Amino acid sequence: MKIYESLNDRLRNQHQAIESILSPLPPARLQARPQPGKWNILENVAHLGRYQLVFIDRINQVLLKEEPLFGRYVAEEDPEFESWRELPVETILRQIHTDRNTIYSLITNLTDAAQYRTGIHKKYGKLTVLQWTEFFLLHEAHHIYTIFQLANESPHPPKGGESIQLPL
Repeated sequence: MKIYESLNDRLRNQHQAIESILSPLPPARLQARPQPGKWNILENVAHLGRYQLVFIDRINQVLLKEEPLFGRYVAEEDPEFESWRELPVETILRQIHTDRNTIYSLITNLTDAAQYRTGIHKKYGKLTVLQWTEFFLLHEAHHIYTIFQLANESPHPPKGGESIQLPL
């Protein structure tokens, strides 16, 4: 199972959408709490930055150990996540780019045998390295979508029955 084009392209480029989404936003928007108990934009970006390091560690464990077992990653239970939440967004974005180069090199330079090595996720079962990579990218895409939603939500959504008039 060689790395397929879609996986390769998303692994190389998907994270770049974050900066494009954030670039027009005022800094205060990054900290705006969407709802009590929900992450703001900066916390979603921090989560993606931190999770890349978790992913690198998990792939290295899969490559070194025989079918290691992993539970669900929960950011609030990760002592390192709190320090990521305190970083400036520019720092997080630089680290995301640096770590993504590491991930890209790690995954795209694997031998065929290494691509077939497996780790076990408590919920999803036995996954090959490429399946773990797909899982990583889908998780990242979910958070990028959340960031997009938070960045583009109207601060004054229409009340029931009202509609937004779109220019044609």
